[in-house]
Amino acid sequence: MRFLYAGILCLSAGIGVLVCAAQESPSTPATQSSPTAPAPPQLPGKIVFSGTTNANGQTTVTAGPGLAAPVATASAAPVATDAEREAVRFTAYDMDVHIVSAARHIAVRARITVRNNGAAPLGRIPLQISSSLIWQRIRVEGRDTRFSVATIDSDADHTGQLHEAAVPLPTPLAPGQTLTLDVTYAGDIAPNAQRLVGIGAPGGPAIHSDWDGIGDEFTGLRGFGNVVWYPVSSVPRLLGDGALLFNEIGRQELRMTGTRFAMQLTDEFPPGKTPTLAVISGRPVALDVNSSSGERLPGVATASLAQTTLAFEFPSLFLAVRDEHEGPEMKLWTLPVDDGAATAWSAAGKEVLPFLQGWLGQRPQRELTVLDLPDAADAPFEEGAFLATGIQTASADQLEGILAHALTHAFFASPRPWLNEGVAQFMGTLWIEHEQGREQALGSLGTSRQALALMEPASPGESPGQPLVDAYTPIYYRTKAADVLWMLRDLTSDAALSAALRSYHPAADSGDAAGPCPLEKLIEQASNRSDLGWFFRDWVDADHGLPDLNIDGVFPSAVEAGNWLVAVDLSNSGYAGAMVPLTVRSAITSVTRRVLIPAQAKTVERILIQGKPTQVDLNDGSVPEVEASVHVTHLLEASQPGAGGPAGARP
Repeated sequence: MRFLYAGILCLSAGIGVLVCAAQESPSTPATQSSPTAPAPPQLPGKIVFSGTTNANGQTTVTAGPGLAAPVATASAAPVATDAEREAVRFTAYDMDVHIVSAARHIAVRARITVRNNGAAPLGRIPLQISSSLIWQRIRVEGRDTRFSVATIDSDADHTGQLHEAAVPLPTPLAPGQTLTLDVTYAGDIAPNAQRLVGIGAPGGPAIHSDWDGIGDEFTGLRGFGNVVWYPVSSVPRLLGDGALLFNEIGRQELRMTGTRFAMQLTDEFPPGKTPTLAVISGRPVALDVNSSSGERLPGVATASLAQTTLAFEFPSLFLAVRDEHEGPEMKLWTLPVDDGAATAWSAAGKEVLPFLQGWLGQRPQRELTVLDLPDAADAPFEEGAFLATGIQTASADQLEGILAHALTHAFFASPRPWLNEGVAQFMGTLWIEHEQGREQALGSLGTSRQALALMEPASPGESPGQPLVDAYTPIYYRTKAADVLWMLRDLTSDAALSAALRSYHPAADSGDAAGPCPLEKLIEQASNRSDLGWFFRDWVDADHGLPDLNIDGVFPSAVEAGNWLVAVDLSNSGYAGAMVPLTVRSAITSVTRRVLIPAQAKTVERILIQGKPTQVDLNDGSVPEVEASVHVTHLLEASQPGAGGPAGARP
């Protein structure tokens, strides 16, 4: 449905006018651009926004008479409650966005659908946007409504504040019911590091983190957690509140899963600044550029994204003037100064691509888009198969590591965050193993283990933790998810996990946390195993924390022909079961078995080895634990051969 700005954009020497579709009554004609200019034709609609362009090509968009008189009143304090904010779930956005890049200006009219996910009826709907934007009009079910606006402190936006409209409803919205609202707002968006400077961050690094803004050569609006350029409803959080802000960002992203999103974009750009790339919510879209104005007059570019379904992602918007370069299953869009670096990136992609094809299939689901950010120091941003970063020349190892992760998103996608991000993280560590060996890959996995152990509940009764099926924190949906995939690989085989990942189709997965994950059945089918239920129950469907493994005793006994039988007492005082590698070593050889140690249980494993045993290893770092993920017992020389006595550890 296209009902916004579906009118006529008239560009002359001095006026750009945007006319709303004739769903409203006719209005008076627009003003003339100069005393001698001919009057514009009368149009069957109301002017919603008009833009005037000066001699320098700078355009300012203002509200026209098509907008009703202001119906917002300022409120000294917020009237919405956290319960009301948490109850609102956005199920659909249909947005028309008008940008005047030279003026850093954005004007938006959107139709949004919200659902009451709470347990009580809602008498009002809280709607929030960046404090750099101004609410102009809100209609409920096609009728104008008066509403109050309060400024609230929240670091979900780079300004550190949000403008929250409390929209009263004529009839309370019952739990589970939906409501459609038409909203109009506008303002200027420039890079702003206020929230970071406010907590003591240096201005330079801060602005490289909070680079969101509108400009004549680059527009980047990342969404909630960076700049709130579309309506949201969130609990206000500050950076000084520990992990509360980051948890709120994750919850908001999780609540976006399944939201329908469509957008129509109009960009007025100054002379000589024709945009070459537009990316909406991580998806490149074609630009239709009005070329009749040439290089001396402002131009207009339009683009649209047909209705799509968001999957653990925020609406984002990027426009840029960049040079295009073809790469292996990717396009690189660079600043002229970085054109040379595109060759190194393409070379790195050629190295990585065959490895990914061997795991994930010959053809990606979509092409990777890499956008060169304005400054090499700007913080990277990733959304699906879209990566915004500084495209600089770097070592082959660095670029290959970046692209092993980024290109995975082009091959594999899922509405489940732990699969969507976890598979990319997993493939990145597999590339390290491919290039540097298993030990280096496990070391890479271990860098975040301490943070994961701190986040995990000590026991299931202490807190529910974050089951992977509905995880919203990166330490879970990236770090723990990659650990889980490594364990599944070791439980089955490379071939079985690869076959399951190739067979997985996001369209066949609802992403519903309450439903079964298709990957479990796919792995069982590919590996001819039907006993993975225990693993998914402990590691995916619920958060039972991490195992806490130990070697309780080692009992070597000499048998015959130089062979020894080693009995190893093992225990797991954690609440998650684990199948881990157990290795017994001698001076001649080593023997490794995978041993299942259930939660809160003990077990004994007996291994026959040639030569006198000298060392026993439990876990090699592939299974995360509460503390150490590698247990080593050196057998004392004083152990009595053949006596069956326990062997201690060397000091």
